Amino acid sequence: MSAPSASADSPLPDGSPDTVEAAARATRSLQGLSPELTSRVPQLLEAMRSVGTGLELHITLDRICETAAELADAHYAAIGVVSEDGEGLSDFVYHGIDEATAERIGRLPDGHKGLLGALIHQPRTLRLADLSADPRSCGFPAHHPPMRSFLGVPIRVQGEIFGNLYLTEKRDGAEFNDYDVHMVRVLATEAGIAIGNARLYEAAKQRERWIDGSVAVTTALLSGSDAEEALSVVAEQARHLSDSAAGIVLLPDDEGGMEIVAVSSDEPNGALGVVVPPESRIVADLLEGEAVFIDDAASDPRIMTEIARAYGPVMMLPLQSDGRVLGTLVTPRARGARPFSEAERTLATQFASQAALALMMAEAQRDRERLAVYEDRDRIARDLHDLVIQRLFATGMMLESAQRRSVVPEVQVGVGRAVDELDVTIQEIRTAIFALQQGPAEAPSGLRTRVLREINMAAVPLGFKPSHHFVGPVDAVVGELTGKNLIAALREALSNAFRHAQAARIDVVVDSTVVLPDGQQGVRLTVADDGVGIAEGGRRSGLKNLKRRAESLGGDSWYGPGIGEDGGGTTVVWEAPY
Repeated sequence: MSAPSASADSPLPDGSPDTVEAAARATRSLQGLSPELTSRVPQLLEAMRSVGTGLELHITLDRICETAAELADAHYAAIGVVSEDGEGLSDFVYHGIDEATAERIGRLPDGHKGLLGALIHQPRTLRLADLSADPRSCGFPAHHPPMRSFLGVPIRVQGEIFGNLYLTEKRDGAEFNDYDVHMVRVLATEAGIAIGNARLYEAAKQRERWIDGSVAVTTALLSGSDAEEALSVVAEQARHLSDSAAGIVLLPDDEGGMEIVAVSSDEPNGALGVVVPPESRIVADLLEGEAVFIDDAASDPRIMTEIARAYGPVMMLPLQSDGRVLGTLVTPRARGARPFSEAERTLATQFASQAALALMMAEAQRDRERLAVYEDRDRIARDLHDLVIQRLFATGMMLESAQRRSVVPEVQVGVGRAVDELDVTIQEIRTAIFALQQGPAEAPSGLRTRVLREINMAAVPLGFKPSHHFVGPVDAVVGELTGKNLIAALREALSNAFRHAQAARIDVVVDSTVVLPDGQQGVRLTVADDGVGIAEGGRRSGLKNLKRRAESLGGDSWYGPGIGEDGGGTTVVWEAPY
């Protein structure tokens, strides 16, 4: 029996959408065919076996293209994956065109027009002797290799159209025949099953990655990190999990807008500290707890910041828990990148909810720890005032009495100096008591005063007061954003010195006359100690935080030898533009 005939340029019916039944029907149609076709059945079976191996989706698509080209003896093969909205192609996998040629051709087909677009809206087998003669063809771009003969077969996954398999340029210069059509149909059916398995595997792996990311965020947030580091962890995890160009966290500001407070990106973009104004419709939606998805930030009229216009697809997800919106998580992809799928949007939304819950738990934990610290500080302040100062004062009175009774001038002078030192010590303790009793809302606005406050607060756990020195008009030139980050860097450096350095001396210098390597005017913070230095293989998380904070502002941070004997100890340098 000869193979069923078909017109060279007419569409062919595809049978039942059910993949198993379609495979059975396509296989039965091969029974009793000519010896030529029968001899190709082993090749078909080997092709089906090859297509069915492996679970990585893109590898599976590559294998289908290669196998189909071999089976139909075609120069070129491709698979166009139909987008979720059914209006174009979300992916285009090809075989037979080398990388150099592909680079010269440029942009891949999007399926919005031409023959590929027609096959999206009319998914059926199509065979053409000369595709350029078809009225639906829109021609080829420059540098595209010539193609005449064409065979297109739809690929269905669980009854739904996944995409189309395209074959062009049969190697002997002839047209694709009926045998090719039937063989490729069977292969397309098997490909649908393989793609379905690969998609299930990929979806499972993707969910596993997002779950692991949520666990990592929760662990990091509850491990005692400060608030800014916690937000940086959320931004970094979201960026990697969503395969985005950046991860950004915004928090509501006092003016009703939203400020960028954490950025994870390979390229510095100056986004930290940028405020999205309250007039933005997006801000209103986010503060209401609604997620916002943008296909192209560069052209969306709702975008009101120039930084966002450098990106393409964007997910903006509210960080909310228990009806409370803590902030927003933004994951933008590069311009021209593929849009976020429904699965990615769902997983990212769940991740944002989990991150918000972890943030609230971490905030509650920090509040408890902060309350314990404040209670301890109050106790220390009371003890210093009620016991230490009174004893020092009594000791001073005893020394003054002894000084009056002494007739030896040298003794009188020495005792007088001791009394003066006690007076200075009492004043310093009173300053420390005042710092211990100050709440966070009472922090003065001047940068000098804030630096002195941090130094005085550090003096209590250190057991001594670090020295300090200011260079230049610090209060006049250093902006609020840089000043806030400088204080956080100083706090981190002093905390590291207290916990690890075992230092007896710490010098703090704030210099606002610095010229940075890029020529900008900046401020430099130097914290040097005479402690034990940084141990080999020791943790560097605090130093990494300092560097990340400086780089987000366009600055830098590093460390070197300290001020102890023979360079003992550590010197930490942090600098940023005003």
